[in-house]
Amino acid sequence: MKKIIIILSLFIIPVSLYAEVFTYKYSQGEKYKIVSIVDENIYLDGIFHHQARILNKISVEIVKSNDDGSGEIEANYSTSEERSGNVQVYALAQEYFSSFRRDKTGRISIDPAYFMPVVRNVPLFDGRDYKPGDTWEMEGYEVHDLRAGYGIEEAFSYPVKVKYKYLGKGEKDGNEYDIISIFYSISERSSDYYSRYPIYPVKITGYSDQTLYWDNAAGRPYAYEEEFSIQFYLSNGRINEFTGTAGAKVTESELMDKNVIARSIEERLEKERLENAVVNIDENGITITLGSINFGADSSDLSLLEKKKLDVIVDILKNYPERDVLITGHTALAGTSGGRLELSRQRASMVAEYFFSEGAKRRDQILIVGKGATDPIADNSSSEGMSLNRRVEITIVEN
Repeated sequence: MKKIIIILSLFIIPVSLYAEVFTYKYSQGEKYKIVSIVDENIYLDGIFHHQARILNKISVEIVKSNDDGSGEIEANYSTSEERSGNVQVYALAQEYFSSFRRDKTGRISIDPAYFMPVVRNVPLFDGRDYKPGDTWEMEGYEVHDLRAGYGIEEAFSYPVKVKYKYLGKGEKDGNEYDIISIFYSISERSSDYYSRYPIYPVKITGYSDQTLYWDNAAGRPYAYEEEFSIQFYLSNGRINEFTGTAGAKVTESELMDKNVIARSIEERLEKERLENAVVNIDENGITITLGSINFGADSSDLSLLEKKKLDVIVDILKNYPERDVLITGHTALAGTSGGRLELSRQRASMVAEYFFSEGAKRRDQILIVGKGATDPIADNSSSEGMSLNRRVEITIVEN
């Protein structure tokens, strides 16, 4: 289960006579990013199975602001799990797209086919002036993607009754925000609708305990912290439990001038005489394809010469310190499909670790993905073509 976060010293200003009205605000064309990290323990039938660290990144755009105060929102979600081996990086696991309308109180209207966001109608406001100490209760719901492991094709959802308390104003990251406590317990039996699947949750229990930092000027959450636990009691008698903590924060996004940046990178690559280096502009950002970064057959090792070539890319990436990077590994057509996929991930991991070790990016700014031999750029029937296919692609991400 991957818990996507919808949206850290806490000092609460003493209760006073002030009151706040909380409403969501929407500015057409506005873009921002939400980054969350989830530390989760997974138990099977009460026995600890493994620990996972999940990095979630959500790119949000307000595509339209309506006269009634609502907003039309499009969001791209990427979920990455920490991958341990020779190096420790985040491997891209799943991507989602979602489109929905949200009104000024926080209530959303969304096609049930979308898997994201997971937590919906939270936070939700009832339109009154809130004074520190005020409490209110509203209905929300959670939605989960249970396709993997359970085989449930549609979004799996259940309601939650949420208890809110306005704690007053407090400081986070050097700025003042409104602090809201959010708590809901889960005790729900799933619909018989899901009984058509071989395995499905018959009962769901758990809780979520959150501290939300609300940015009233922007009209949206700035950050939040959470402690959670959820148990799925399955139709086959097994129990899956997910327990952990999460934290999330919003960062503003500035659009890249892709043409200017691409030309600057091309000039640098030409100056360094980096062979077989191609720069392309695509919907994700700017991609540098390095056919010249070669790996030995069936190997993910980087030679000293290859590292010197990567140093050029390290210097380029340092010019864009706030941008994330996606590293895609590729192989030639040799060995098994599974072996090629794993090898391509290892190659992307080695490049990612080198970028991190040289200070080009923080670890949470780098994602990797392996494509195996599914996307060749040359003919695998020749040794020259196979060498070119043993490559990496580095994408400086737009949002």
